Amino acid sequence: MMSDLPQLDDVDRELLAALERNSRRRLADLGEQVGLSAPAVKRRIDRLERLGVITGYTAVIDHEKLGWALEAFTELRMIGNTRLEDIEAAARDLPEVQQVFTTAGDPDALVRLRVQDMAHLRRAIDQLRRSGQVTGTKTLMVLSTWSRADRTTGPRPRPE
Repeated sequence: MMSDLPQLDDVDRELLAALERNSRRRLADLGEQVGLSAPAVKRRIDRLERLGVITGYTAVIDHEKLGWALEAFTELRMIGNTRLEDIEAAARDLPEVQQVFTTAGDPDALVRLRVQDMAHLRRAIDQLRRSGQVTGTKTLMVLSTWSRADRTTGPRPRPE
């Protein structure tokens, strides 16, 4: 399994961490940080895209400024042996759903929701419950969020 992973060196990891912090940086600025020319940085980024390590670029949105001030995680418990596709389908069409994590064990899924207020959260949870396969929910409100800036680079894989 480990041999299927793309071979990345320290420069690749440093580039990934820099792009994750700000994917709009100029190639020359990235090159200065990692000790390469802009064309060399471009070649490395192109390679990382071809390998599927970089799958896209995104903007970080302040949802509160758009009126979606509350975030919550709702655990879903489903009937019997509900297929993963059916779990995802129960949440996919709701605009409040940001992510769906199917899990091993109890609960069957964890749904990340973004809502405007508590009444909106109640309506979103009611919608999830109407799927016909949901037998129970438990919701946790997010008070604050922290995330690792260099999350993709993480620890280096151990050699086999």
